[in-house]
Amino acid sequence: MKKQFVIVSALACLFATAKISAQEAEKQEELDEIVISATKFNLKKENTAKVIHKITQEDLKNNAGKSVIDVINNVVGVEIKGVNTNSTEPRSTYIRGGRSRQVLVLIDGIPVSDPSGINQEYDLRLLSLNQIESIEVLKGASSTLYGSGAATGVINIILKKASEDKISGGYEASFGTNNDSETSSNVFSDLNQNANFSGTLNRVKFLASFGLISKDGMSSAKSNTNTKFENDKYYSENGLLKLGYDFSDNFSIETFMNYDSFDYDFDADIYTDEKLNDGNQNQLRIGVKPRFTYENGELYVLASYNDIKRKVNQFNSYGGSINTSVYQGQSYNIDAVNKFNLTNINLQLITGVNYQKHDNNTTTPYGNIDNKLANFNTIDPYVSAVYISDFGLNVNLGGRLNNHSEYGSNFVYDFNSSYNFLNIENTNLKVLASYSSAFITPSTYQLFSTYGNLDLEPETSETIETGFELGYKNIIELEAVYFNRKEEEAIIYQNLPDFPYGIYQNTDETIKVNGIEANLRVKPIDQIRLNVGYTYTDKEVDVDYIPKHKFIASLESNPFKNAFVSLVYKNVGERFAPYYDSTVFATVEATLPKYNLLDLNANYKLLNEKVTLFGSVTNLFNEDYEDVLGYSTRGRNYKLGIRLQF
Repeated sequence: MKKQFVIVSALACLFATAKISAQEAEKQEELDEIVISATKFNLKKENTAKVIHKITQEDLKNNAGKSVIDVINNVVGVEIKGVNTNSTEPRSTYIRGGRSRQVLVLIDGIPVSDPSGINQEYDLRLLSLNQIESIEVLKGASSTLYGSGAATGVINIILKKASEDKISGGYEASFGTNNDSETSSNVFSDLNQNANFSGTLNRVKFLASFGLISKDGMSSAKSNTNTKFENDKYYSENGLLKLGYDFSDNFSIETFMNYDSFDYDFDADIYTDEKLNDGNQNQLRIGVKPRFTYENGELYVLASYNDIKRKVNQFNSYGGSINTSVYQGQSYNIDAVNKFNLTNINLQLITGVNYQKHDNNTTTPYGNIDNKLANFNTIDPYVSAVYISDFGLNVNLGGRLNNHSEYGSNFVYDFNSSYNFLNIENTNLKVLASYSSAFITPSTYQLFSTYGNLDLEPETSETIETGFELGYKNIIELEAVYFNRKEEEAIIYQNLPDFPYGIYQNTDETIKVNGIEANLRVKPIDQIRLNVGYTYTDKEVDVDYIPKHKFIASLESNPFKNAFVSLVYKNVGERFAPYYDSTVFATVEATLPKYNLLDLNANYKLLNEKVTLFGSVTNLFNEDYEDVLGYSTRGRNYKLGIRLQF
């Protein structure tokens, strides 16, 4: 009770510090928010029938010093397993009660994954927040446009573009602590640096960015005795290069190259330390994007190559030696997309063909996977029609035929519609409804490993959602959505009599998920913004680490010119956390209790925003809890930094 009182008092004090101007300034009409994820082309958000949350560049600047995962975890309907564990631990992204394999990650519209992984899911730790312009989280099934993996949502990460100036640049550095609730490390345990420059010279556009992150001070595993575990370190490098050329007003080409890597230590198991375990991961992405616009449309081609290599050194307590495993995967992606505008009937026709190829080359003490065998490709034609009426009705209908080299063909489709009942000067009300089917192809590991099964079918799902968006002036915005999803043919690992070491199988069980997402934004005056979000997820099976209830509230304030302060409060409900106990050779059920967090962020701009000073305090009350059973969780931590623009 005392803690809740302090939280409310802190929010009230921040509210009271806001400087309220006695003079009423002229309100400028805000431009309608533009999103890309709904159709692969620029579209006003009010004309979409999908639920899309956009994290803007201003939002990212106000979260300086944080990771991509920290920022995405604050979105309603999103839960990232392990978000508050040591950086050495992997993260899993859940949207609407789904798994990471059901969430597709795009970088500048290109699907990214790890072909050498069990589920081919992408590791968001590879990305640097400083290189990102904005993030769009598209919730709901979107396989019609984006193919495999887009069963519960799409995270479209849009990287920064070249400056319109001849040359400009920036540098950001921060330092802070990296503690759990019971330890105290020095202020240089969490170090971040990023440098970038970009510009436009005649028709040539260029951008280069490089970042470093170093973390120490925490053990990966949590000690449940008086024994102190050693610290597990994390170090990453991120490089981005973009070059573009405008041949004319109608034709341009952009090339890019990303190189990301990190080295890390890790422990043996839950509540179990190990000093000899370490690993590293490297990723190279290169690509090209020619774009051509014509009188009634636009055509572009995205072609990319992605190479991921992981190396893991793990101590084998039975043999007293180090086991080394090397995982390498490659992906090729070509997506040709055309938008044609039938202006006389307010219709956009979007057609495309997507080609993907994935292969897996793995060497481990437990079995190898040869990329000459472990590979597959898909060729998917798709079409989507977008109707935007003059009287508030928006309709989107589409279909996609997935042609897989291993299991054959699979067809998915979707229907989305919205209607703006009110769109007057002060008030707007939009209702939306959609039905979408989706699929997830088996991974190369699930098909070709020792435990693989070439007879696997794709996982499929059907999602229904309905909701509304209500706004009054620029003061109140309320969004609420109900979703219901059925999953069929889920791919699971099973021990069977004929396969004593286990095999991947399609389950006959139907997995049902339903829930509610609600988000309220209030801006009583220009200096104050209140955001309140709530997620309810009801899932009968496959529920580990998915909270039924999650509540997030943030209060943002500009107490005086050039200053920004925010408080973010989270309440995350109980999570079911089963684990395998090797002493009894069985799975043991466990439940992690709910927890509360309060974070403080602030920044101050100087010299016409050329210099920004920022700082944060996370887990203000130093709450001791477990985000993942048996692993350390970050306690109260401090960070200070500076950003320079020239």
